[in-house]
Amino acid sequence: MPRFPKPPEGSWTEHYPQLGTGPVSYEDSVDPEFYELERKAVFRRAWLNVGRVEQIPRKGSYFTKELKVANTSIIVVRTTNGEVKAYHNICRHRGNKLVWNDMPLEETSGVCRQFTCKYHAWRYDLDGNLTFVQQEGEFFDLDKSRYGLVPVHCEVWEGFIFVNFAEQPEQSLRDFLGPMITNLEGYPFDKMTSRFYYRSEVKANWKLYMDAFQEFYHAPVLHANQSPTAYSKAAAEAGFEAPHYRIEGPHRLVSTSGIKAWEMADEMRKPIEDICQSGLFGPWDKPDLGEMPVGLNPAKCDPWGLDSFQLFPNFVILFWGQGWYLTYHYWPTSHNTHIFEGTVYFPQPRTPRERIAQELAAVSFKEYGLQDANTLEATQTMVESRVLDNFLLCDQEVLIRHLHSETAAWVDDYRRKTAGV
Repeated sequence: MPRFPKPPEGSWTEHYPQLGTGPVSYEDSVDPEFYELERKAVFRRAWLNVGRVEQIPRKGSYFTKELKVANTSIIVVRTTNGEVKAYHNICRHRGNKLVWNDMPLEETSGVCRQFTCKYHAWRYDLDGNLTFVQQEGEFFDLDKSRYGLVPVHCEVWEGFIFVNFAEQPEQSLRDFLGPMITNLEGYPFDKMTSRFYYRSEVKANWKLYMDAFQEFYHAPVLHANQSPTAYSKAAAEAGFEAPHYRIEGPHRLVSTSGIKAWEMADEMRKPIEDICQSGLFGPWDKPDLGEMPVGLNPAKCDPWGLDSFQLFPNFVILFWGQGWYLTYHYWPTSHNTHIFEGTVYFPQPRTPRERIAQELAAVSFKEYGLQDANTLEATQTMVESRVLDNFLLCDQEVLIRHLHSETAAWVDDYRRKTAGV
């Protein structure tokens, strides 16, 4: 799979000659056969983030994750000795889903001492060992030590829980992330425990939605109604260009300069933003989070707005200069549908006003996400018409080229390795 150096100044795309500058095909977003290859080549080989350690704060805490793209459900649990482990959510007896509540296809969470199958009451401890079989004497030569839960490779980085479905991962999680991501170590993720979550089923290929957040070329136009008319008109005419893009291994980064919302003219702010002292860019009161890691704000923007780290294949961490962050996940469910998850993280509010400021920021981002999603469903339907074979991209859309190129590289690599198997 290709590796890309940091570019010098100038056109970003031209300094990544492997990506080219010509029109790009979106066949990888409409072809069911490519999607089936993508599931095996990418989602069963790459490290996938499935949550954070705060979701399982003590021993026996667990949550399930439904992963249609990998054709499985998993259990993530904190064991008796404090380790984080993951297992396929399947009983070794007759294949029943082991952990679920009223609806078998819905995700769930909780705390327990052991997992008990609803079908025949087989029991497993937190380390996945089979500990009890109903009427064990009825079975033939049953050795319980051979029938524990099926493990999934699981590693934790900075509190983020990753799994890998390969029989043997080709890289450790840390090697997979690489320096651009590991240079974020030291960010106070553990202090960001005020959490807002939203989820949407989107009728578009997962890559098309990721593309929407890899460039800001669209922002002055698509999101114009989120700003006062005079400001939106001026922004649309002037356009917007991010000052820094970076590609490293399979991952990508785009940085932007910042805006001090409270210093904007009165006609450029919404009344609710003044009342809550918050808005799209987050609460105006920036918390003291200490020294930031070297990986943030590589362009040295002043003021700094945000860094959007796109972790291959489907995970985004977006850091805001105002002292908070959010994550996006894009979970494919078919070649033209996926589940989008957005989670916003702040430090715990100290006052009701701080809580309201956080809620306004979270709601603002939800509205932006809905605007993007609505456009993408329209994109998907017309790309599937195949009226056009390829599409033009500008210099600001270099990360879009990379996502589609990297996905194709993983698929080609998988084909080579499995040829004749």
